[in-house]
Amino acid sequence: MSNKNLIYIAGPTGIGKTNIAIKVAIALSTEIISCDSRQFYTEMTIGTAVPSKKELDLVKHHFIQDRSINRPLNISTFQKESTKRIDEIFKNNNNVVMVGGSGLYADSVLFGIDEFPQISDSTVNKLYNTYYEEGIEVLQKKLKEKDYQTYKSIDLNNHRRLVRVLSVCIDANEKYSTFIGRKKEKKRFDSNIYIVNDDRKIIYDKINNRVDNMIVSGLEKEAKSLIKYKNSKIFETVGYKEWLPYWNGKSGKSVIIENIKKNTRRYAKRQITWIKKYKNATWLKPKEAILKIIGNHK
Repeated sequence: MSNKNLIYIAGPTGIGKTNIAIKVAIALSTEIISCDSRQFYTEMTIGTAVPSKKELDLVKHHFIQDRSINRPLNISTFQKESTKRIDEIFKNNNNVVMVGGSGLYADSVLFGIDEFPQISDSTVNKLYNTYYEEGIEVLQKKLKEKDYQTYKSIDLNNHRRLVRVLSVCIDANEKYSTFIGRKKEKKRFDSNIYIVNDDRKIIYDKINNRVDNMIVSGLEKEAKSLIKYKNSKIFETVGYKEWLPYWNGKSGKSVIIENIKKNTRRYAKRQITWIKKYKNATWLKPKEAILKIIGNHK
């Protein structure tokens, strides 16, 4: 056991993780690592619900709008950079707070990253061409043949994920699943996972209200400013991609707003499914979370 504690506050979008993390960090005189993969970017403010300037002034945050979309931060680099910053904070404090809803980014810090072989651009490009010319079903079939274990466990509707997994299978001539769990860096801290959750209706009402506030704050204008990235993974973020039919004259604004609410609710549901895998996590209601987390680490 280490005397250094990484306090990870997880939960569905809109549940109030930012406020809880700030209150905990203030009480423990520490800093916050954000693992929300969309709050990294200066161009995305309203749709990603970044902390306000007032909130940022209360506690030092890392990885909040500290780079441009033109300089994307992948999981591997995030893991290296965030671990380095966590080690720096630990020099003067026994606790660090991490908060955010991007599961893969959080896991890279909590558990390390599985080491995979290098893949070639030519293999990746061939698979993308297959997707564009023949459809996602062909990629799904290929994966089922090459690695049934992974086929059963990943999101089969995520074509980028399929391309990544198949690229490893093809170039390494091994199943992707055989690389899971290989050589992970030994952790230098204890991971303490707190999941903040509430009744589904309460979560959905919060999400609907948040989207309404985003619309008033100028979400459409922000999304339109990113139109040049419409074919990128960044633009697939909920709150941005939904506007395309409206701009193309194929849908009304009220339909777009409802779709954003619906897709955000679906995203929250996927987040809950993801965090259920954390076996030793402590589940808390929003109203009790701050005091209980602080009490465990004071």
